[in-house]
Formats: sequence, structure tokens, C-alpha cells
Amino acid sequence: MRLQNFLQPSFTTKAPTMPHAANGTATPQNVLGSDLKTCCEDPVTGFYRTGKCETGPRDVGVHVVCAEMTADFLEFTKSRGNDLTTPMPEHRFPGLEPGDRWCLCAARWKEAYEAGMAPPVLLEATHEAALDVVSLDVLEEYALEQE
Repeated sequence: MRLQNFLQPSFTTKAPTMPHAANGTATPQNVLGSDLKTCCEDPVTGFYRTGKCETGPRDVGVHVVCAEMTADFLEFTKSRGNDLTTPMPEHRFPGLEPGDRWCLCAARWKEAYEAGMAPPVLLEATHEAALDVVSLDVLEEYALEQE
């Protein structure tokens, strides 16, 4: 009978995993140490599709670098098996074009940097967790002007 109980639907619910700051504060922080700003709402970006590069336990790719897409970067990431130009509506992904802003995986941004293909970043909208992968000095080299 245990199997039968296992197959029955469970009506217990668990609170959803919410985005959080890497330092445990309620408000996510950016690489500059202030409140994380919105990266982009058109298209809506972020692992949690909030427009911010927030991260949490379910975000195994650590999508925390707010970057402005370039044609070179889009071609680079596609050549690495991650096509960001093709829409995937089932994942609420519209497909990106040069000029769009998107929360990238910190490791992919670093890989692009090492290949000379890194797109510019918006520091105010890049989560502090990016600093676990790439230094602030490097990010500052690619910084967009503050808005």
C-alpha cells in the first residue's frame, strides 16, 4: 500500500524559492555594493523573469551578469551551443538581438571575455554573485555608462 500512497497527489505546498542576495540580505546587491537595479523588462530577463539578475538555489547557471548583447557575443555563444537568438516560448524566452539586455551566466560571460567577445555590462544591474567568477576590475573594463 505504500506505493499507492506514493502515487496519490500531495496537497502539501512548499513556499517557492525566492531570489535572494548572496550576502543573505533581503535586498539583492550589485557588484558596486548597492541595491540591484533592473537589467531589462523588454524583453523580461533574469532567471526568475523579474527583470533583475537575481539568483537563488534553483539558478545553477548563476545568471547574474547584466549584459547588452552584441552581434559578436551572440555568434560566440551560439558557437558554444547556447543559441540566444532563437525564441523558445516554452521557457518565456523571446530570442535576443544586438542591443537587448539579458542576464547572462557569469561563467559564460567570463568565457566570452577570455575569447575577446565579452559584451558590455551594466554594473548597477549585475548581481554581486558575479564577483565569485570574475573580478570587479574586469567588469569595470566593460561597463556601460550609468543610467
